Amino acid sequence: MGMNKTEAKKILYETLGRFSNKGSELLFACPSCNHRKLKFSVNLDKNAFKCWICDYRGRNIRRVIRRFGSYIQLRKWDAITDRTDLSRFAELFMDEGETKIEQKIELPEEFVSLANKDLPLSANRPLRYLKERGLTKQDIIRWKIGFCYDGEYRSRIVIPSFGSSGYPNYFVARTYGESRLKYKNPPASKNIVFNDLFVNWNTDLTIVEGVFDAIVAGNAVPILGSTLRTDSDLLKKIVRHDTPCYIALDPDAAAKERRIIQTLLRYDVELYKIDVSGYDDVGSMSREVFKERKRNATLIDRDNYLLLDLLSAV
Repeated sequence: MGMNKTEAKKILYETLGRFSNKGSELLFACPSCNHRKLKFSVNLDKNAFKCWICDYRGRNIRRVIRRFGSYIQLRKWDAITDRTDLSRFAELFMDEGETKIEQKIELPEEFVSLANKDLPLSANRPLRYLKERGLTKQDIIRWKIGFCYDGEYRSRIVIPSFGSSGYPNYFVARTYGESRLKYKNPPASKNIVFNDLFVNWNTDLTIVEGVFDAIVAGNAVPILGSTLRTDSDLLKKIVRHDTPCYIALDPDAAAKERRIIQTLLRYDVELYKIDVSGYDDVGSMSREVFKERKRNATLIDRDNYLLLDLLSAV
């Protein structure tokens, strides 16, 4: 990372306070866990940081400045690195001047929230289905999960998505009955950020295939069988917020995963690959297994991606 190290140290001092200087490695008090000892390592040469107490870590020092510094400090940092705003990615934001109307849809008329206290007897079967998939009452409340007993989406679990304005922008309807068609989704664009309203862009984000995968993964966005094109709202949000990403698609989606990785690397996204082998998808993992695999995820960058891709093909 080409930068003026003297200026970088000044900005980090303004943001984090006093430090011990060990060449390219600087030791601060951790801004995340606030441990009194200087155990937060910032490596200017590697553009990486790590707390040896709470394990807060990352591969882009800018994330630390953005999270714990001021707007002025962030602008100073951008000025001494090569990220002077987003002009390098002009084609990604070329339509930013246009006012985009957020997609809004109506949930099915027959939708019944499973978070309600008083539920009809018809709720027993969908509740049993969700329990068998490992979902808890807290998951149902957080994801606003409901069901339809009648109508076009009869015998289906309905998981709504809410845009940044708070209105529904999509939903997934998964059968818990006898239908051969597992999913029946609304006639609406998939170029949305599923549950954008609840995504935390200031921490790492996991990109998964389906909504049940996202429930297991936590702060995650399902791509719903789609991919990550340069005109996708999801990609723009990731790049704009400089959000580090983990990718954990289904094992049978290797080609699509490669395309998404290439797209994310093109825009300098900090990226990690989670091993999903041995499972059909993230949704079939226990949360403990997923957390363990996430902890052991492989960093993907331009230097090692080609090698990893070749090894995976062997």
